[in-house]
Amino acid sequence: MEIGEHLTIKEFVDVARYKEKVTLSESAFERIEKSREVIENILKSDDPVYGVNTGFGALASVRISREDLSILQRNLILSHSAGFGRPLEEEIVRGMMLLRAVSLSKGYSGVRSLVVEKLIEFLNKGVYPYVPEKGSVGASGDLAPLAHLTLPLIGEGYVIYKGERRKSKEVLKELKIETIELKEKEGLALINGTQAMTSVITFSARDAERLLYLATMVAAMSFEALNGIYDPFEDRVHALRPHNGQRKVAELFREMIKYEEKRRPAKKVQDAYSLRAIPQVYGAVLDTIKYTQSVLETEMNSVTDNPLIFEDGSTLSGGNFHGEPVALVADFLSIALTDLGNMIERRIDRLLNPKVSEGLPPFLASGKEGLNSGYMIYQYTVAALCNENKILSHPASADTIPTSAYQEDHVSMGMTAALKLKKILENLIHILSIEAMLASVALNHRGRKIKGLLGEFQEKIYSLVGNRSGDGFFWKDLERVREFIVDLIRGKEEFWKS
Repeated sequence: MEIGEHLTIKEFVDVARYKEKVTLSESAFERIEKSREVIENILKSDDPVYGVNTGFGALASVRISREDLSILQRNLILSHSAGFGRPLEEEIVRGMMLLRAVSLSKGYSGVRSLVVEKLIEFLNKGVYPYVPEKGSVGASGDLAPLAHLTLPLIGEGYVIYKGERRKSKEVLKELKIETIELKEKEGLALINGTQAMTSVITFSARDAERLLYLATMVAAMSFEALNGIYDPFEDRVHALRPHNGQRKVAELFREMIKYEEKRRPAKKVQDAYSLRAIPQVYGAVLDTIKYTQSVLETEMNSVTDNPLIFEDGSTLSGGNFHGEPVALVADFLSIALTDLGNMIERRIDRLLNPKVSEGLPPFLASGKEGLNSGYMIYQYTVAALCNENKILSHPASADTIPTSAYQEDHVSMGMTAALKLKKILENLIHILSIEAMLASVALNHRGRKIKGLLGEFQEKIYSLVGNRSGDGFFWKDLERVREFIVDLIRGKEEFWKS
């Protein structure tokens, strides 16, 4: 992929997850060099410019002597590498490096092209910095995570190489990767930005869309197992409330069940909402995902450091590093995915609960009644995961704690929002895997063979579960189902279009 004008979410994932090689376009190279010329001209004067010849944050009024300017940038990286916790996954760190390179390539940051080329070299050679996941408040950007990201460029800190954490100097020496000495403005340009939270949220939003389409297929399996009524899915119903997501989900649902009897003899007038309102709820989630993706794609192609360097020689200090736009959508998407899990939990209960399961065996148990508990406790597991998601969906962006001696007196908490969203998605994948397992078992109890893509999907799920007589260690079955679902979500191909 060539870093040039516009980065899409698909291109982001291709590089960060699937390790596509990266190059720098000629136009981007020229923009970077022109921006650096402005910095060089500024240095010839004695005018104070934030981050170039002054201190940082609350120390912005302190002038730095010319001979200490490079030390200033190095000290910035060393002192700001204050993260804590588990390291971010390889794909997230690769995403951070790509996004940082894209932002700097816009030509408003005043760095040398060497800095961007070094980020690209790390990407292409499969080396990624060791970046602890916690420590950013998302105001002057993701300062601590991005500082950890920058450490190896100057030969400090750690990298993950071939699955092992090692000292940067050792690995770079082995791979013959030269370190760089940061020049004026470059350290600040590398850590002022939203690339950590944006990388985490972009993966979550991309995978959430895959999960949503997969969840619609699983919901169709449960619908068939529970003898659902087809009327609520007719297009004329949704034409009267034409939200894009709602109509898309209803269309996909009809496609999944198009081979089935359209007028099953009904003993009931209406289904419960967890069956009848699938398009309305899932559609609202899909619209939330799409909105989140649109905000992220804007952010991915933005210049988010400070100060901004313009071609006419002016430098402007602004607030583009503030994470509020992405923090808010991370919280919004967290709420939407939590509610998606809430609806799935209700259908899981209906599949297991003999009071509402339309004649299915209690708890889908096989063998001697009472001796076998079946899948009873899997609803407990889902209830626990839903409870955790409800707690995690409390918006992080509703909080702010002033930092840097009141200079940074309003922060976004965007990285907290991003990490919570990531955990919610992990829980939701497990919740969905349980519904898939139970729906496939329920359909087998019905002896119902579904045609088309949905039938193929159901057969695949059931093959992973196995035909059991009596109780067993179902957890192994669930793990196989979950691995299959994760592969579909993380895969390159859009499985619902196959």
